Amino acid sequence: MGSLFRSEEMCLTQLFLQSGSAYDCISELGEMGIVEFRDLNPSVNLFQRKFVTELKRCEEMERILGYLLREIKRADLPLPEGEVNPVAPLPKHVLVIMEQLQRLEVELSEVTRNKEKLQKNLLELTEYTHMLRITRNFVHRSAECEPPQVQYEEFPFLEKDSMMDYSSMQRLGAKLGFISGLIQRRKIEAFERMLWRVCKGYTILSYSEIDEYLEDPDTGEPTKSVVFLISYWGEQIGQKVKKICDCYHCHVYPYPNSNEERNDVVEGLRTRIQDLHTVLHRTEDYLRQVLNKASESVYTWVIQVKKMKAIYHILNLCSFDVTNKCLIAEVWCPVNDLPILRRALEEGSRKSGATVPSFVNRIPSNDTPPTLIRTNKFTSGFQNIVEAYGVGNYREVNPAPYTIITFPFLFAVMFGDLGHGVIMALFALWMVLYEDNRKLKRTRNEIWNTFFEGRYIILMMGLFSVYTGLIYNDCFSKSLNIFGSGWRVNAMFNSGNWTWDSTLRTNAFLTLDPNVPGVFNGPYPLGIDPIWNLASNRLTFLNSYKMKMSVIVGISHMSFGVILGVFNHLHFRKKFNLYLVFLPEMLFLLCLFGYLVFMIIYKWLAFSARDSQMAPSILIHFINMFLMQGDGVPSLFPGQVGLQVFLVVIALLSVPVLLLGKPVYLYWLHNGGANRIGMYRGYERVRRHSEEELSLMRANDMEEGSVPSDLSTSREQQKEEFDFGDMFLHQSIHTIEYCLGCISNTASYLRLWALSLAHAREHHQTTSNLAVGGAVVHGDAVGPADGHQPGRHVSGASVWDIRCAHCVYPPGYGGTVCLPPCSQAALGGVPK
Repeated sequence: MGSLFRSEEMCLTQLFLQSGSAYDCISELGEMGIVEFRDLNPSVNLFQRKFVTELKRCEEMERILGYLLREIKRADLPLPEGEVNPVAPLPKHVLVIMEQLQRLEVELSEVTRNKEKLQKNLLELTEYTHMLRITRNFVHRSAECEPPQVQYEEFPFLEKDSMMDYSSMQRLGAKLGFISGLIQRRKIEAFERMLWRVCKGYTILSYSEIDEYLEDPDTGEPTKSVVFLISYWGEQIGQKVKKICDCYHCHVYPYPNSNEERNDVVEGLRTRIQDLHTVLHRTEDYLRQVLNKASESVYTWVIQVKKMKAIYHILNLCSFDVTNKCLIAEVWCPVNDLPILRRALEEGSRKSGATVPSFVNRIPSNDTPPTLIRTNKFTSGFQNIVEAYGVGNYREVNPAPYTIITFPFLFAVMFGDLGHGVIMALFALWMVLYEDNRKLKRTRNEIWNTFFEGRYIILMMGLFSVYTGLIYNDCFSKSLNIFGSGWRVNAMFNSGNWTWDSTLRTNAFLTLDPNVPGVFNGPYPLGIDPIWNLASNRLTFLNSYKMKMSVIVGISHMSFGVILGVFNHLHFRKKFNLYLVFLPEMLFLLCLFGYLVFMIIYKWLAFSARDSQMAPSILIHFINMFLMQGDGVPSLFPGQVGLQVFLVVIALLSVPVLLLGKPVYLYWLHNGGANRIGMYRGYERVRRHSEEELSLMRANDMEEGSVPSDLSTSREQQKEEFDFGDMFLHQSIHTIEYCLGCISNTASYLRLWALSLAHAREHHQTTSNLAVGGAVVHGDAVGPADGHQPGRHVSGASVWDIRCAHCVYPPGYGGTVCLPPCSQAALGGVPK
């Protein structure tokens, strides 16, 4: 649990790995994940390191595996179920995996290439078939539309043969040619305009759209195509037409010269298409077999290659000794995991069969260690929220455990609804119970992955929303009357404030006076009294309640964050920060905003319903506090003005202390004061050679407030490293950020109030009204004077349910009390 509240204690160690067992030792360390390696070759280019060839081989295998995965996903083949976590393969097995992958790639690429060629041929034959069928209709349609009385003066025998072929026109010297093909439908209009402008008067364009969709060979998407037939006059015009077809990427096919040739071509196309379908079907079956075989081991290979690449990357970070028989690595390791590190090296040496074992040596260092915080599946989500804002420094207090409570609670303040909270908690509980389901864990939906990774956060938010929903007494925007309301209506009649006739008949709004004995019998045991859900000024009451609650929660939360810094100051033995940082921060926060919380609570306790009209405004007092004014405004308590002036002066004086205290103290400590203290304690006489002496110096230096580090440097080095300008600049930024943050964050916490009101729904009722303690309580819809309408009955609460203009159900009276001139008076009773 120590790592949960504070990062792990780390140490720098040196690993001596034998060349033959280095691969296995790094593999064992990688499976445990307890160390972080440092780069001992920072000046060496990545392409000049020792294991660059092995890394290139791993990258080549990754490329092949990526190609296999893409083909498997394209074929929509299921991948094998089950968790796969194989160890890194041995170096002697790498060549076997590489050979298998290369063979699969060659085989798959050949089959895929053949399939693409077959599909392209099939598409061309299909387009050619459509072209022949539609252009045949062009000729028949033109023959039918030709009038019989047309005479051709230049070629008289055309009158007898309307289906004149191209060879006959060539014999006559007409030089008439045809170009036919397919073009995409979206290009046909531009294509037609271009033909008209370039070959005006020398071409005739006929086109018709194909009914079915054809696959685009470039994109693979189904598209609509148009078959066209161009008749042109002259060879030069023909060349222009061909160039235009090429520019528009038309699929041009030869046009048959006669009907016999057309029929022969169509018959041959039909036979070839059938053969291509058969061959393509067998090719797809064989391709599926190859992909099924690859899918059985592809995930295992992916993980193995990734681990192998990581091992060689780590080996490139190590340095070789002069004999090239030993690799030296430096790692950061948790102090508590040093025995595990030694056992991992022993296991790696045993697997590789090395005669000389690898060993570890702990070394001193002045560098700041990395921050390691161990998490589990419950705390990882909250830790990620904290680290999204920044990772804490080494050995600082970890705020994530406290976020487990504060984050869901602040959400629940804004989302306080019992019903909604139950739904959210049940949804999160379902994800928690089925968290091991592979279908839930491995999906491509990013939104679902976000929900699933934060399932414990959602569960806590749902549970806290149930709690705040009980406090707000809100369940699907309806109040629950569990314990019975503390307000009673009959006391208003008994005291004579209300009369049965005139009061109910002449007042649309009735107000219960809590000062009348028996009207208010005490607060609701848990949460808000349900009678407020019927009040017309319910929003005003909840506004005041939730706004003040948000301020109290916000100031408490910020104060708790400042207090957490005390544990850091005590842990690093920097006691001067308690007086020069923590104390001014707390004084500034509490003298201003802590006093605001005090006024809120004091007003709640000091003023009752009897003298509530005399209660002054807290906001006015808080503004006058900064203006140092108090005349003309009633005070909350005697001596308030003097106390406010004193608190403002203390808050203003804490700012320069926070700004200058720490830099001036450290400057004095490193220029004179430290030497005298050090000589008095005998620091200069200690030789810093052994680890025990270093530990002693570290403890003494920390006790005197020097800059914290794992192993303290010499006093001369500390003097050189200290820079008053940098320290003053850093403290200035911290002071400005803190002082402005106290103001902005306090205002920011009001979002708890705003979003809570936005979540709650108001109920609008066109009813008669009954005011309770300044809150007007709505009855149900008022009907005609002689008719009864269904009313609201709150069990156990003293809410008068108005059934008609005169009839009411006063609780405790045992029946309907109808007032004259209601025609139902005979059915009712009289008050007992």
